[in-house]
Amino acid sequence: MAAQSTRQIARSTLIVMLAFAAAKAISLAQTFIIANVFGVGREWDAYVTANSIPELIFTLIAGGALAFAFIPIFAGFLAQGDDQKAWRTASHVINTLFLVTLAVSVIAFLVAPWLVANVVAPGFPPEQQAETVGLMRILLVSTLIFSVSGIVMGILQSHNNFLLPALAPILFDVGVLFGAAFLTGRFGVYGVAIGAVIGAALHLAIQVPGLLRVKAKWWAELGLTDPTMWRVFRLMLPSLGGLAVFSLNFLVMNSIASWMGAGAVSALSWGWRLMQIPETLIGTAMGTVIFPTLAALSGASNLSGKRDAMAGAIRFILITTIPSSIGLIVLGRPLISLLERGAFDASASALVFSTLQFFTLGLVVQSVLEIAARAFYADKNTMIPFFASVVGSVINIAGAYLLSGIAVVQTRFMLNLVASQYPLLGLTPEIGNVGGLALANSLGIAVEVSILLILLRQRWHSIEGRSLGITTLKATAASLIMAAVILVIGALWSAVGLSDRGLPFLIAQLAVQGVIGVIAFLITAWVLRMEELNELLRLIRRRTPAEVPA
Repeated sequence: MAAQSTRQIARSTLIVMLAFAAAKAISLAQTFIIANVFGVGREWDAYVTANSIPELIFTLIAGGALAFAFIPIFAGFLAQGDDQKAWRTASHVINTLFLVTLAVSVIAFLVAPWLVANVVAPGFPPEQQAETVGLMRILLVSTLIFSVSGIVMGILQSHNNFLLPALAPILFDVGVLFGAAFLTGRFGVYGVAIGAVIGAALHLAIQVPGLLRVKAKWWAELGLTDPTMWRVFRLMLPSLGGLAVFSLNFLVMNSIASWMGAGAVSALSWGWRLMQIPETLIGTAMGTVIFPTLAALSGASNLSGKRDAMAGAIRFILITTIPSSIGLIVLGRPLISLLERGAFDASASALVFSTLQFFTLGLVVQSVLEIAARAFYADKNTMIPFFASVVGSVINIAGAYLLSGIAVVQTRFMLNLVASQYPLLGLTPEIGNVGGLALANSLGIAVEVSILLILLRQRWHSIEGRSLGITTLKATAASLIMAAVILVIGALWSAVGLSDRGLPFLIAQLAVQGVIGVIAFLITAWVLRMEELNELLRLIRRRTPAEVPA
């Protein structure tokens, strides 16, 4: 695989960002509808919690870790002209994964009441636990479909077909949007779950024409004696462990939030969803595009090229995520008001804003993680990212208990159950700090990224730390100026009586603050001579693409 040129990286990043942006736009439409129908309450708490087990099953069996192991082997057979071996391997992997997923899903279906009551939502009241069980059983169907569709994405990407795999997540979001818009009136929150199953079916269906185009072959056999299939599974184990740790973090966080009363789990979900918009558009997009280049440079033993490519990707992330993070914090409340449009009361909005603030503090490190982990994967080292994720997870889970105050909540809650006729000073489970869960997550990711960068610096002898530090300082200074301008505009907007005058004025306020804030950031960056912006302008104007060092 040849290293991409700088122009190719920029173009590929733009294409991926546009695909992600389309998916996020549909996801925002879902958010508008869901927020207005369910708000921050028990029904949406139940849905978010119910989805945790199906998501965990997919992550552990057929999630992103499999792609890192399957695609190189499948593509290798294609490159050698051994199409039959490639398709037999694909058949064995698909058939085995589907049957394993089916077996695990059936077990989860049967023990769902126990899982909800003892693992994912022990703090829910009985009727809410029953609703969570019903939702979980519906969502398990989508997990079965994804176990096949995820491998199909890898097959098409191995054939350099990226369009249909990029459209697949968009169609999944369309299915969820359909359920939220048209099925909730009749089925309530179950309509969203049905929409998720429809979306999973669309996710697979849109890729079927691609399989026909590449003349896919399928054998109805498990291939349990096929050493190639077992090689795929062995290669995916360390990456799988990292994804499992990530899922475990959110299982624990949701379980803790279930003790905090109505709306806590939903607030955690809303805050994460809003933070993920810039993280996906910037961090995930850049990580997806830069990985092949890092792998090519690693294969060519080009250490200086790897350092340059990785440092360049991180600098791009810094100059985009730092202002995005600060902007989300200062504009968080009006953004949430635009999102919910009166569906949240004051306490619900405060809960969502609290989680958004603390998740946003981790936006930069979440995005840098997309590059740092892939730098190790490019070197065919999956163990170090796994161990770093374990350390980060320990920090996350310990911090979740300490910063949320859940130990105090549970103790008082249990005492009140024993002596319910004598409430202890009126204290209830709702005193827990759901924002502390988000802060713990950000701290855990920060520790994980720090470990990876320190070890990369030792292995690669440098990660251009001085230039990264200068970029961080300049981006932070420009972002703080931007934040001050945004706050001044907000104060002036209120002073002239344009606040609280309805949706059109709210949209206008956000637009004015956003545009002028970006202009302030760019002017400050120019004054500070932020070289990354000049490089971006030169890249846009350049006619001949500059090659990444090979």
